[in-house]
Amino acid sequence: MGKSTVYISFVLVLVWAYTGLDKLLRWEDSWKAFHNQVFTSELAEALAFIVPFTELLIALLLLFSLTRWWGFLSSILLLTVFNTYVGLIWVGAFPRVPCNCAGLLEKLGWAEHFWLNNGLIFLAIIGLWLNQKRVESDDSNLSAKV
Repeated sequence: MGKSTVYISFVLVLVWAYTGLDKLLRWEDSWKAFHNQVFTSELAEALAFIVPFTELLIALLLLFSLTRWWGFLSSILLLTVFNTYVGLIWVGAFPRVPCNCAGLLEKLGWAEHFWLNNGLIFLAIIGLWLNQKRVESDDSNLSAKV
């Protein structure tokens, strides 16, 4: 169980570190992309700063066993928000089609992006579940020794 959570967290760390660093390294493009979204300029301005740092924070949380549970939970929450937005774009809920995807993800269509996010959400849910089982197992082993 322990190795599985490490492998799953490693995949998510790569995703979050890549997307967060890409937004920071290509700051001007990322900032413009946030301002090309369908929300207000003020929200776009805030998200241009918040999103990449949140992505990097989640990657950091996933690196350590002590904080991995929070990393999995944060991954599920942020990916769900992203996927809701992608789903709305995919079904044509907005008057124009914006994009603020990182690097390689820009090449994906909305359907592919939606299903990729679903896969990552599923992976994070499995990671959260396995991590919880590991913690419960560690707790029961500890109480058995006392």
